Amino acid sequence: MYKRILVAVENSAADRTIVAHVTKLATLTGAELILVHVADGWVARHFDDLKLRESEEMKTDRAYLEQLRAELAGQGFKVEARLAMGDPATEIIKAAADQQVDLIAMSTHGHRFISDLLYGATADRVRHLVKVPVLLLKAQ
Repeated sequence: MYKRILVAVENSAADRTIVAHVTKLATLTGAELILVHVADGWVARHFDDLKLRESEEMKTDRAYLEQLRAELAGQGFKVEARLAMGDPATEIIKAAADQQVDLIAMSTHGHRFISDLLYGATADRVRHLVKVPVLLLKAQ
């Protein structure tokens, strides 16, 4: 059914929800996992055009991704990790196309209208702009 699952992670406690669910799904389907975290701070958004050095936040994010990748690989999963930089929705959509995934899995925070306007609606943008299924789980 699923061969390649993109798992959007935030480097927060919300990741436990989506990772626990997706590892069960990957066990059933034999799917490869592609972990994607999008660094979206000022340095990350201007990294290439201004030829900047990685910020401490980006270094922390890269280390987190590697630690999570190693943990999942140690459990027997085939897994890759990618640090993207820029707008989270745009970068998740781009990674999904580049990696030819057949499912995107991400957690949501359960915001409602005003909060979505204030905090962004990454999950909402992703689900409307991709052609593959999107699994959304509310972070616990």
